[in-house]
Amino acid sequence: MKTARTFESIAIIFNPNSTGDAPALAEQLRSELEGRLPYAANISLQPTGHAGHAVELARDAASGGGNVLVISVSGDGGYNEVVNGVMQAGNPDAVCAVMAAGNANDHRRTTGTQPLEEAIAGGYVRHIDLLRISKGDGPDAPSEYAHSYIGFGLTPVMAIDLEKGSKGALKEMVSVMRTFSKFKPFEIRHAEGRRRRFDSLVFANIAQMAKYATLSEADHRLQDGKFEVVTFPHRSKLRILLTALRAATRGLGDQPSVSSYAFTTLKPIPYQIDGEVKSVDADTAVTIRCAPAALATLG
Repeated sequence: MKTARTFESIAIIFNPNSTGDAPALAEQLRSELEGRLPYAANISLQPTGHAGHAVELARDAASGGGNVLVISVSGDGGYNEVVNGVMQAGNPDAVCAVMAAGNANDHRRTTGTQPLEEAIAGGYVRHIDLLRISKGDGPDAPSEYAHSYIGFGLTPVMAIDLEKGSKGALKEMVSVMRTFSKFKPFEIRHAEGRRRRFDSLVFANIAQMAKYATLSEADHRLQDGKFEVVTFPHRSKLRILLTALRAATRGLGDQPSVSSYAFTTLKPIPYQIDGEVKSVDADTAVTIRCAPAALATLG
């Protein structure tokens, strides 16, 4: 029988300059927890001051040891930073949670089981898998975690173009179509030496991304030690559009699941990790592994 968890400290991390309502939601969450928790806890609001600051705040909050809960009031990108900070701290008693407050909230929308305040008061913690991407060879190769997905190809290229433009449904659609018309496939080399060209290559820990697309049936398999590999081999643009339409309407159905996937880049390519766009240099060994049950979470 599982024992309900209590927390000595609860750190609520948010971006005070968020285009959404993160500051108000963070304050509201603190007030509700102060009135709902059946025990005393040190609840602190911790605003971020710059890009990457949430990693530092989460690491510091979890590094002191003890039963600590670190909450990200953000979208997927902000929660990614918090998860990485807590993982860096190495505290086995630290727990993460997210309150959706961003443009993209794929993780919370896909994995949420009950209202966050209720889950925290109940204290029933569960563990889910994470993805870990390593760039380079050897045990010291730089790596980071993803709570939801890592995507190469069309997805990050579109995200870069959207970031350059303005928000809004019509302008987003125009940006997507403009990028799509200019998009070219990318090529990688697998471990056995075989080269393959893709339009998109997504490693998914959750079933949905980009608000609408259903990539797989993985939403009930968050603790199986594997992740789904969703491949779009290079095809005509019409075939890509038809596949995207299927993802947005019926879903892509079951996808192959693996515990690791490795390849080498041939040219510099961007990738998207939980909504944030980064890049990998040419001639870099890339390995994506499942970190089984690595994230303690609730909500």
